[in-house]
Amino acid sequence: MKSAYELALERTGGKLNELPQEKKEKIAEIDRIYKSRIAAAELSARQKLAKGLDETQAEELRQGLTAEIASLRDQCEREKNAVRNS
Repeated sequence: MKSAYELALERTGGKLNELPQEKKEKIAEIDRIYKSRIAAAELSARQKLAKGLDETQAEELRQGLTAEIASLRDQCEREKNAVRNS
């Protein structure tokens, strides 16, 4: 089944920009690296929460984790875009 994007390209006569296998592999590697970094941050936060922090410390930890995950995802997307555009 074709995506809406592919169908629109067919109608307009555009071409789908396929990435070379080398770039696809590099992007997959970047995804793996950042997924592991996010998992490590989540694990660390869970371990700290399990120690029985008070509510304000726990909330600060959760907010810090949310910010760290957002930052890691942003870095991941920037690196993948750099590979796509190189």
